[in-house]
Amino acid sequence: MKAKHYRTLERTGERWAEKTPVQFKSHYKVQPSLIAVNSRETFQTHIGFGGAFTEAAAYTYHEMPKALQEEFIKAYFDKQQGLGYELGRIAIHSCDFALGNYSYIEEGDSELNSFDLSHEEQWLIPMIKHAAKQLGKPITMLASPWSPPGFMKTNGEMNYGGKLLAEYQQSWANYYAKFIEQMEERGVPIWGISIQNEPEADQIWDSCFYSAEEERDFIKHYLGPTMHAAGYQDKAIIIWDHNRDVIVERAATVLSDPEAAKYVWGVGNHWYVSEDFENLSMVHHLYPDTHLIFTEGCVELTDSSVDKDDKSGYLGAWGNGERYGRNIIGDFNNYSEGWIDWNLLLNEQGGPNHVENYCEAPIMYNRQTKCLIYNNSYYYIGHFSRYIDIGAKRIKTQVSGENLHAVSFINTDGKRVVVVQNEGHVAKVTLVVDGLGAELSLANNSINTFVFGE
Repeated sequence: MKAKHYRTLERTGERWAEKTPVQFKSHYKVQPSLIAVNSRETFQTHIGFGGAFTEAAAYTYHEMPKALQEEFIKAYFDKQQGLGYELGRIAIHSCDFALGNYSYIEEGDSELNSFDLSHEEQWLIPMIKHAAKQLGKPITMLASPWSPPGFMKTNGEMNYGGKLLAEYQQSWANYYAKFIEQMEERGVPIWGISIQNEPEADQIWDSCFYSAEEERDFIKHYLGPTMHAAGYQDKAIIIWDHNRDVIVERAATVLSDPEAAKYVWGVGNHWYVSEDFENLSMVHHLYPDTHLIFTEGCVELTDSSVDKDDKSGYLGAWGNGERYGRNIIGDFNNYSEGWIDWNLLLNEQGGPNHVENYCEAPIMYNRQTKCLIYNNSYYYIGHFSRYIDIGAKRIKTQVSGENLHAVSFINTDGKRVVVVQNEGHVAKVTLVVDGLGAELSLANNSINTFVFGE
């Protein structure tokens, strides 16, 4: 049995480089670093990869020359040339990666008579339609709010946290339905919504705090019934949409209430704060009918003068890509079904961002040189998204070895895909797939995809 081998390696400049095929045999030498794969034991079904169409991304996209716009769209939404994205995320009005705070209604209009989505027609919607045209079908789109309009909140503004006032809960629930209606009128179907981006974060940008009980009661008494009444009962509703560290407690508060849980499709998670991947498995085992999906992650940029030995946190650092690979593997090995990155595109500064919260994106646009920057994260994501198809099933993968990470899938056509990331100095690794093994020399700081059956 042979497997195709694709490698991305820091020091050689290899990016998805096709290496010599690997021969797997019934007799093999077992190394201390061992990866065992069993395709007869299957788990969750894969629903795809994607990224966020923020206003910052859309504004930057429209700053670029037409040729670069075309290159950018193919780099993400063409599976032969790019990443093969099929998922997307958009903000319901402004977020930190917008040019400023804005909503779709006039101040104080709780009846939503002034609701108008035309703000998004200038930059956002044309970018989404270009991506969908390249893909050949609509993007599977998740919409998330960062804050209700300021007058609906206890602090009277969209930034700095605050809470949704009780008297505006129905009005705010109606706002989601209006958003879906007007987006779909403009040719952008909405697959699902999350209740609140990062409901436990009090940020200097658009944010709103919900306790677990408040989130439960809002979906049970307002958002769930409103979506059904509007004919949107088929739209996925995602709770939490925040970090993994307390995901079990937050999910349990909502999902242990049958009247709230009946409206919930799944639980969203972000990677900030911790890599407690096992918490996702706990949610799955407690509530096996509830879906899990990664909804946001990015590398927040630090001063480039920091110690580069840590290999992360500054623009272009190799560790930024490794963080993507490690988190994708960790999430998938703990029942996550899909993976949505944060900004699809930013400028060379890591913006625009209306509170200067600059971050790296897999692709960035240098406004001075008029060229695209492909960061390491772009290639790390591709080691999964280019080879794992929608509908694939995760298969059992066991790893023995420090700084070694692996996940495996079987595609609907029977091809098996094994992704292995080596962050350390592992000289030799034995990879065994369904009883056949091979001794591999995996370069340190590399990511490798093995495809069986091509």
